[in-house]
Order: sequence, then C-alpha cells, then structure tokens
Amino acid sequence: MELAIEVASQEEAMFLFGAGDAHLRQIRDGLDVQIAARNGVVRLEGDEGPVHHAERLLLDMIELYRAGDALPELYVESRIARFEVYDEGEGAEARAPAGGSKERKLTSQERAAIRNLARSGGQEKYIESILRNELVFCIGPAGTGKTYLAVRLAVDGLRAGEYQKLILCRPAVEAGEKLGFLPGDFQAKINPYLRPLYDALNDVLGMEQVKRYIEREIIEIIPLAYMRGRTLNNSFIILDEGQNTTVSQMKMFLTRLGMGSKVIANGDVTQFDLPEDQLSGLVHAGSIFRDIPGIGWVELEKMDIVRHPLVKKIVEAYEAATEDSRQQDK
Repeated sequence: MELAIEVASQEEAMFLFGAGDAHLRQIRDGLDVQIAARNGVVRLEGDEGPVHHAERLLLDMIELYRAGDALPELYVESRIARFEVYDEGEGAEARAPAGGSKERKLTSQERAAIRNLARSGGQEKYIESILRNELVFCIGPAGTGKTYLAVRLAVDGLRAGEYQKLILCRPAVEAGEKLGFLPGDFQAKINPYLRPLYDALNDVLGMEQVKRYIEREIIEIIPLAYMRGRTLNNSFIILDEGQNTTVSQMKMFLTRLGMGSKVIANGDVTQFDLPEDQLSGLVHAGSIFRDIPGIGWVELEKMDIVRHPLVKKIVEAYEAATEDSRQQDK
C-alpha cells in the first residue's frame, strides 16, 4: 500500500522529520514501513495497517505544529508503542475463544503515568481503570481528584493524538439555592454551572492554551442537555457531577459513545441536588453496569482526598453527623 502526505513549509518539515530525519527513521524502523521525503511530500509504502498507523502519526504531528504546540518528549516512541499494543490486542482478540476476554497489558508509559499522577491507592485504581476501559464510573467525596485526573489523562491523550476532541459536560443543577434570572447571552448564563470544569482545564493547560483549544473546537465545555442527538467519535468525554443526572439523562449521555472514544462519568453520591423523589442516574448505573467487560467502576474514599487537609476532616464530620442522625431516627 502507498500513501502520500504533503508538507506545507520547510519549517513544518523540520518539525515533522526531526533532527537529521530522526523521527522518520523511528517511524520506518518502529512500524516497518518504507518512508521517503522529497519536494514537500512524504511517501509511505508497506502493509496496510502499518502504513495507516504512520499516516495517522504524521498527520497528528502536523496538527500539533500548526496549533503552535511543542512536540512532547518521546512522542514518536510512545505513539509507536501504543500502535504495537493495539495490534497485539487485535491479534489476541482474533485468537481468543468465543466468550473469552483478556485484559490488555499497560505500556511502560501508562505505568509511569500512574506513578507520576496518583497520590493515593484509590487514585492509582482510578487512573488504571481509565487507561484500561472505554467507560469508567467513579464516585467519591470532594477533593479526591475525580475531575482533575480525568482531565489530565484526556489532555495527555489529545497531545498524543489518541483523541481529536475533549468534551466536558455537567448537568445545570443549582446547588441547593435558586440563582434566579441570570443576565447575558447563552454562554454567560451557563458559565456559573460550568466554571469548575474551566478551573480543572486551566490547572492542567493554562488559560491561554484552553482558550486556543476552545476556539478551534478541540475542547468543548457544555451543559449535559446539549449532548442529545450527537454521536461522538475519537473523543474523550467527561461527565462531572453525575450524581445530579436523572436516569434518562444518564442513558442519553452514555449512548453518545462513538468509535474510538472514552467516557468518564464521576460524581459524589453524598451531595445530591436533585428532588428527593428523583433517582440519581449515577446511582442507578452502579446497579446495572457492574462486572461488564470494558466498563470500570471505582469508588474513592476520604483517605484519597488531596485538597487542603481540612477537607478530609470536614467530610468526616459530616459523615459522623449523618450517622448520629440515623441512630436517633431509629
């Protein structure tokens, strides 16, 4: 199979090829394809699978250059390693007996991500579940890193070219008080509900980079209601405050999952803002989606809290007060 990719400028070629054509040699040797660059055109030749992998890698590198982003350290090597894991998984699936499933091995880069990001045992399990599964539910108290860690892994996936979009959403539910009429246009009205998602992104990327990604529609931050009717391919999708979804909203959200996408739904089941007679979609999901291959379920606890030390004591105090109230009711 043969493919050709056009390079727009000499500067773009230098970014793409690497010093002394190092990137091209890594792609040639790592994917076992023939690769040649001449007159602003990169030509690929070889078996269909490796050629498509090489094309995807080069196009993603071009996208990084045109976005003004630096090439992450060991980017080419890590992408090639992921392609190898993918191909091994495809082969294992073809050889596996019907009804059998095999948990894929984590790459060395993924194991390093767990070591570098996790600050508790629960967080290690959460990160590993995200890396292994296409759909992950996570519940836990405030401050356990549910949203931050998902955003961090999503951004890493964007930079590595594994996903084309990052979509963050949350239900527009007021936390115990009515805000009343909000002035401004649509964006101004929904911003108070979405502000925590912006905060998480700004911590990871910085405000200017977040702004650029939003302008180019690489990142979307939207109310849950605006997910209806969409099929999201090659996207990393995060639902925050999932405990405030209804069962029908959760079903709508989960069925947006498209090919090549990953979905994370998180929430704190001790902080509901739904009417008392309304069943939470996150709680309902926990009763029907356990033990399904490809779906992870992680429960973080107060020992996983990584905010100010007082947050852990606050959570413990409220838990104790709730337990005392239950005992008195008996």
